[in-house]
Amino acid sequence: MDQFTLDAIERITTAPRETYGSFTVDPLTPLLGAEVSGLDLSEELTPVQQKEIRAAFLTHHVLVFRDQHLTPDDHKRFAGLFGPLHPVALPEEDSDPYILEIRANKDSRAVAGNGWHADGTADAEPSLGSMLHITEIPEIGSGGDTLFANMHLAYDMLSPSMKAFLDGLTAVHDGARPWLAQGQLPPAEYDVPRTEHPVVVRHPDTGRKLLFVNGPYTSRITQLAAAESTAVLEMLYDHIARTNLLHCRVRWQANTLVFWDNRCVQHHATWDYFPHARYGQRIAIDGTRPQA
Repeated sequence: MDQFTLDAIERITTAPRETYGSFTVDPLTPLLGAEVSGLDLSEELTPVQQKEIRAAFLTHHVLVFRDQHLTPDDHKRFAGLFGPLHPVALPEEDSDPYILEIRANKDSRAVAGNGWHADGTADAEPSLGSMLHITEIPEIGSGGDTLFANMHLAYDMLSPSMKAFLDGLTAVHDGARPWLAQGQLPPAEYDVPRTEHPVVVRHPDTGRKLLFVNGPYTSRITQLAAAESTAVLEMLYDHIARTNLLHCRVRWQANTLVFWDNRCVQHHATWDYFPHARYGQRIAIDGTRPQA
């Protein structure tokens, strides 16, 4: 393990941890994710509970809540504590415009999120985060784990020379790319977003730097030649996918809700349960424009 990695880990693991009086927080790894117990999200949360959840969210970036029996209104009420709800890009007819149904079964030929990405980064203002409530898991009892990767740490582990090179660069994020990757054109009614964002941004709440590029949406680094851009992006994607220290794994159980920070975390929904079924509902929260 190189010194850059050791230094980055030491800064995180030696930082003082928050303490919580209204629930219990058990980290999934020393560097990312935590399971929260002692809360019923179907009930109104007290101001103290809300404040402590916000603190845990900024510390751990991925929060897991087990045994949550929620109505859609419960789900939306909890998400609304963190900001206005982010509408679904292409809602189904007569569906709730803020609830995206996540489903896969024996008839599926692809699933959403099966690859490292952050949600909707082609938008001018990508979402703050998402809350996914899974109510049906594969009947075999396992499968469909979601992996998460810490983009603060992904940046911290780079060498000072690479950080200096990336700081100040920008990249184009194109909402058509996920469609084209599957051999399809975006629907005619879809106003395809295309936005240029910094390659390295600061978290709006903590000010910490993080990498802000991902395979499905980022088309190229603006200041580099095409071949140079491809080489740099592939290096960063390989770093994100293959550096296990960046990752945590959430094993789903029925009635689990996971809340992740889309601003500083990428995720990968593993599709290892075909032909079995899985179902959940996801709500996203409005974010702000990423800033260098």
